[in-house]
Amino acid sequence: MFDENLSPLWLSFKTAAIATVIVFIVGVFLARVIARRDFPGKGILEAIFLLPLVLPPTVVGFALLVFFGKHGPVGVFLDKWFDTQVVFTWSAVIIAAVVVAFPLMYQSAAAAFQQYDDNVERAAYTMGASRWRVFWTVSFPLAWPGILSGTVLTFARALGEFGATLMLAGYIPGVTDTIPLSIYFAVESGNMEKATFWVVIIIALGFSAILWLNWWSKRSMMRYREK
Repeated sequence: MFDENLSPLWLSFKTAAIATVIVFIVGVFLARVIARRDFPGKGILEAIFLLPLVLPPTVVGFALLVFFGKHGPVGVFLDKWFDTQVVFTWSAVIIAAVVVAFPLMYQSAAAAFQQYDDNVERAAYTMGASRWRVFWTVSFPLAWPGILSGTVLTFARALGEFGATLMLAGYIPGVTDTIPLSIYFAVESGNMEKATFWVVIIIALGFSAILWLNWWSKRSMMRYREK
């Protein structure tokens, strides 16, 4: 019963969770490395990172399809050396979610790393702390509120991804049928009851994520003021 009726929920959660982990690691790392440094081409690089945020999802999906398709650079490499493909697989769902959600994580983490005084880090360095230790004991805790906000938004965005997923992964029941795709094809087939069910589910999930984030932010602000 679960596999037949609720598989889109499980698939969406699994995809969003994996995509969030990947985006968290890559986004925080790049934000920490780039945010406080000035170098030629920084603006262009950050524009590329944030581009999926402003492009239509179908455009992002088309770019991914060209890149990972049968004749694309990655597609050719995977086919030649591993005899496999990404298009129309669950891996394509994850890739689409990662690319579309990445700008939210990077933007939040970069802003978080820029908001505190870097003299705190310099003081830790003068006391003999390594860069790794300074990051985990000083930089990361100070930036954590912004990073957490980015993580929640990343998860919500990955959960609701539609356009790029449809372009790259298609709609294959039990394989790539995430909640947004299930809604679309339920409407296309005239099954409004099924579409309404999934609409209610994804609205509830998104609302819960935003509500929790607002509650946590207010609670953290109250604790900060008490200190």
